[in-house]
Amino acid sequence: MTSATHAHATEGPRAPRISPHLVFDRAPRRVYWEVTRACSLACRHCRAEASPRSDPRELTTAEGFALLDAIASFDEPMPRVILTGGDPLERRDLFELIAHARSLGLGLSVSPSATPRLSEGAVRRLRAAGVEAMSLSIDRAAAEDHDALRGESGCSERTIAAALAAAAVGLPVQVNTLVAAETVDDLPALHRLACDLGAARWSLFFLVGVGRGTVLQPIDAVRAERVLEWLAGLPSGPGLPIVTTTEAPHFRRIVLQRKHLPVATSARAGFGIRDGNGVLFVSHTGYVSPSGFLPLSAGNVREADLVEIYRSSPMFISLRDASGFHGRCGVCEYHAVCGGSRARAWSVDGDVLAEDPLCAHQPGT
Repeated sequence: MTSATHAHATEGPRAPRISPHLVFDRAPRRVYWEVTRACSLACRHCRAEASPRSDPRELTTAEGFALLDAIASFDEPMPRVILTGGDPLERRDLFELIAHARSLGLGLSVSPSATPRLSEGAVRRLRAAGVEAMSLSIDRAAAEDHDALRGESGCSERTIAAALAAAAVGLPVQVNTLVAAETVDDLPALHRLACDLGAARWSLFFLVGVGRGTVLQPIDAVRAERVLEWLAGLPSGPGLPIVTTTEAPHFRRIVLQRKHLPVATSARAGFGIRDGNGVLFVSHTGYVSPSGFLPLSAGNVREADLVEIYRSSPMFISLRDASGFHGRCGVCEYHAVCGGSRARAWSVDGDVLAEDPLCAHQPGT
């Protein structure tokens, strides 16, 4: 699939081409596999538009093994695999898939939903199977508000219980939080909760209008800048969660600006990674996309080689060259480390190369 390519005129000289060390053209750093769309929750912002029953077209166990084999065939360092959904615990063969991934030497994380399936026993079993991290979503500070967003009573209580169960068995937890107009005022309280739970990471997902997320209201660029400034000023160190963002890569710009560091010093883990450049998503039916929030297919693993799709498809190649982006993102002095959210650009403009409307930065200022 291709997208419209309407550019936004921007004054100023063309930015230098992206530095080679920030181009992940040989292998992604993270592969997200949507193992199923089955989930008993009805989250208002669900990207996958999950349903109570699994899709009969989802990849079989044998096809899942083949997909994991393909992921393991990428160059070193091998990508980390994140099993997501829907709810991965809805797959009867989940632990077979985990065992196969671990036999290949793949690092593995799982993103389960806080349903009754996510019991203390399930958490222990995930840890024993070799899962290295688990992500849990907490989007509102008050339990009743979180449950309303997730569409099921008791969801908040089960999430907290799962986080405590994970801590008891030494399974690192990433707390995911949606950033939207409905949730943004809760962020300070949610940060305190992530700290209290001993979360290894607190990852903030800035709303992209895909799936059921179109019914929620995003924050504007000015508010986003204030939120990111606040995040960059949070205390860090042993015992405190690492703060990361999803679909708000301009957080990296703010970190560099606050520390008065030049872009040339930013060759660090995570910098430069974005949709299609270090990130790859495989749907429950095998379609390959730059991310789960950018539902444009570059091929299907049932018909084509995953490595070849990532390395050679025109869509992925274009997403790895930040100097070819349109509008402010194309000329921004930070485009190598940031590049803007390609998913948001597409959801707003229908152009994967357009500027990210959530960023307030004016290049050169």
